[in-house]
Amino acid sequence: MSRTVIRGGLVITASDEIHADVLIEDGRIAALAATGTPAAEAWTAERTIDATGKYVIPGGVDAHTHMELPFGGTFASDTFETGTRAAAWGGTTTIIDFAVQSVGRSLREGLDTWNAKADGNCAIDYGFHMIVSDVNQETLKEMDLLVEEGVTSFKQFMAYPGVFYSDDGQILRAMQRSAENGGLIMMHAENGIAIDVLVEQALARGETDPRFHGEVRKALLEAEATHRAIRLAQVAGAPLYVVHVSAQEAVAELTRARDEGLNVFGETCPQYLFLSTDNLAEPDFEGSKYVCSTPLRPKEHQAALWRGLRTNDLQVVSTDHCPFCFVGQKELGRGDFSKIPNGLPGVENRMDLLHQAVVDGHISRRRWIEIACATPARMFGLYPKKGTIAPGADADVVIYDPHAEQVMSVETHHMNVDYSAYEGKRVTGRVESVLSRGEPVITEREFTGRAGHGVYTPRSTCQYLL
Repeated sequence: MSRTVIRGGLVITASDEIHADVLIEDGRIAALAATGTPAAEAWTAERTIDATGKYVIPGGVDAHTHMELPFGGTFASDTFETGTRAAAWGGTTTIIDFAVQSVGRSLREGLDTWNAKADGNCAIDYGFHMIVSDVNQETLKEMDLLVEEGVTSFKQFMAYPGVFYSDDGQILRAMQRSAENGGLIMMHAENGIAIDVLVEQALARGETDPRFHGEVRKALLEAEATHRAIRLAQVAGAPLYVVHVSAQEAVAELTRARDEGLNVFGETCPQYLFLSTDNLAEPDFEGSKYVCSTPLRPKEHQAALWRGLRTNDLQVVSTDHCPFCFVGQKELGRGDFSKIPNGLPGVENRMDLLHQAVVDGHISRRRWIEIACATPARMFGLYPKKGTIAPGADADVVIYDPHAEQVMSVETHHMNVDYSAYEGKRVTGRVESVLSRGEPVITEREFTGRAGHGVYTPRSTCQYLL
């Protein structure tokens, strides 16, 4: 039996803050005891970690990443190996990535492809959602089988006609199926048909710079699609999780639905909380670094997102980590913003940026852990194995220094991408050490993990239904 004791830290979970020592046995949390008590003092272990003056928090759960995603004629630049290593550096110990069904192919084929990409390469644990691009009778039957196997969430797109797009009828059928099998539909809510018209018109006017990406993907078209998705889910009697919410008008739709008692949930991402259309408008094509969908919004939208996180009308902060290098990838869209690969790097930055939000007074420490660890674990059937520090939970633990200062930069990050979306941003707080199932992955700012430590983790169904 291998034992580790973490001594002297402030243990923070979504529900509690306590000065406690933590005993880990064979990869699980075995016990907590108040620091200095006889019970804690009696523990012996092969490894002792001094967390005095530090936070002891659950490893982050990033429920929205895209490693090695094919998109726009290229691939996301992080592999499962580089991406999960970077996640660990940022205090995230579980990712849920998206397997992709190609049109005309089965869900199983897409899932097998992504399993092969990840198997043996991950530094931390991982699971999969399934992108459903082709709804038909066979696909619907496969959804039932995948839920039984622990792939319990399915993503659909109201955007990207000709690629991932599903029409309202296909969405309704998938929602009806998930209402029966316990799955959760995740929705990219933007009116892609209307957006494509606006893209065509903008390019015809010679409006080709990156900033026009944000101008054609209008907040009203995010709000309209969010409203439509909510009503389709209501008709189907199904729960709904809206991904990467960026517009205050879309938050208002979610708030209204939740006030009606509907099983509707919302996720936002750090880029919408900390970046804006000012970044998209940066000169010399620098704005292309910030092209993602849903797009960055004017700064005034940020207040509504923070308010939604405080009122629980938004429940989760994920990254939508989908990095493309500026050189050779983002540059594909010079002269035509519609050809810029959509996506930002961020899997390494999320926990630090949200701690900065604690420092800035936007959220409390416990809410930080709730939106970054506990709620995503509950939402996607991983709790209490993941997302908390409690007896029986996996020993996914982060020793976090709340006083250390750092400057975010491409020079120091570990993501496989040639720029930082937060270049030069000064934040307070930094990961010091990370354990994954009790094994050291980051040890006092040194990577001590390995590819292949991370294992595939099947999930139960959503634990947040009203």
